[in-house]
Amino acid sequence: MKKYVPIEEGDYYLTPEGYRCFTEQYHLKRGYCCESGCRHCPYGFSKDKLKKS
Repeated sequence: MKKYVPIEEGDYYLTPEGYRCFTEQYHLKRGYCCESGCRHCPYGFSKDKLKKS
């Protein structure tokens, strides 16, 4: 089961389109990579790398 990580100030910002974009701070608190190609992924995952495999 995945742990619940409460969202705090600095964990995300709103994009001009109105979407919530999680920051590196949030991803590090969460503690794992979801492999979704997040914009601020601190784990080095890239969807481009996945396509080349």
